[in-house]
Amino acid sequence: MGKEGIRYAAKVDLDKDAGTLPYLHNRWHPDIPNYGTIKNNETVKIECVDWTGGQIGNNDSADDMRDVDLTRIHYLTGPFEIETAEPGDLLLVDIQDVQPLEYAPWGFTGVFAKENGGGFLDEIYPKPAKAIWDFEGIHCSTRHIPGVKFAGLIHPGILGCAPSAEVLETWNTREAELISACSHMDRDVAKPPEPKNVHVGTGEAAIKEKVGKEGARTIPGRPEHGGNCDIKNLSRGSKVYLPVHVEGAKFSVGDLHFSQGDGEISFCGAIEMAGVITIKFTVIKNGVADMGLKSPIYIPGPVEPQFGPGRYIYFEGFSVDENGKQHYLDATVAYRQTCLRVIEYLRRYGYSDYQIYLLLSCAPVQGHIAGIVDIPNACTTLGVPIDIFDFDISPGAPVQKRDMGSCAYASS
Repeated sequence: MGKEGIRYAAKVDLDKDAGTLPYLHNRWHPDIPNYGTIKNNETVKIECVDWTGGQIGNNDSADDMRDVDLTRIHYLTGPFEIETAEPGDLLLVDIQDVQPLEYAPWGFTGVFAKENGGGFLDEIYPKPAKAIWDFEGIHCSTRHIPGVKFAGLIHPGILGCAPSAEVLETWNTREAELISACSHMDRDVAKPPEPKNVHVGTGEAAIKEKVGKEGARTIPGRPEHGGNCDIKNLSRGSKVYLPVHVEGAKFSVGDLHFSQGDGEISFCGAIEMAGVITIKFTVIKNGVADMGLKSPIYIPGPVEPQFGPGRYIYFEGFSVDENGKQHYLDATVAYRQTCLRVIEYLRRYGYSDYQIYLLLSCAPVQGHIAGIVDIPNACTTLGVPIDIFDFDISPGAPVQKRDMGSCAYASS
């Protein structure tokens, strides 16, 4: 790197419309042109906008959460050609650092309206809501959920290499089959290609039209390449091994988070931010076959908020829903119930249900599958760190109901 320091492969401009910027795109497709080239074994800095491309403001209203346009997301920085990378190789992504942009030291957590994305508990909490978090070094706090402060486990929500045409066809076929099979359900189960607001960086009109018809949405993670996995422990010091499907890998990254719980339950559930990630890229020739991989693997880094032994309260949930209906080994039902047990516990201190819902989405909680074989009930747990609160939430400690203010809500 010499005297110049680490090179910026891309720098963002938060004052411009994300949908016009040449270094961003918002679909997965092999024909989206590369924005730049990164050498094998090179370390670079890559700046990213927040996942909505600046649609959410630092204010006390959730009208922007209500009105967010989900056809535009996610805005990713890239794609980048990684020199020497070929299909069948692995791309080792060594995450050396992730930080907020110095001039934008804040982030947001939100609940989307049920009819516009919703969230894990949207049948119970269907209204748009928001919390704005302020960053002070490694810590964050929010005026919208008083009494809470914690260190961020900063990480990218999305990183991946472009799919080949064959992999893309596989995604679109199987997701279309799911949409068709679930047409009777009162919710979206997957998002098909969407031409509206498609953005392909420097791509010309013909490429934009093709990507609009074929490009996969960035919403889910997928087994062939990773993508939007939202893994909170994929932080500084982590190493990610990504399968390469196209010449040059076409790597992209975005959706940076200051902090997140396990599950990102409110959908816009991390502390979303604009930021910069420092990555070293290494190509491992023929790595997919040599390691026998069908999906990415990763080694977490050593950086994580530390809470001592006995400093978590773990809540249990089972696959019996809030209406008393028995489900068979359904970990989704169980985890919903686990979250509801936490909400019931913490509302005793004066928090609203929406404040707790937002907090569980973005605080460093520990979610686990405890049992998934004992018929008929799956069991899941959620550990809440006691020390993120400035008062004692331990079982048996005196409970004092406080004025906890309010998170931000939409005007209607």
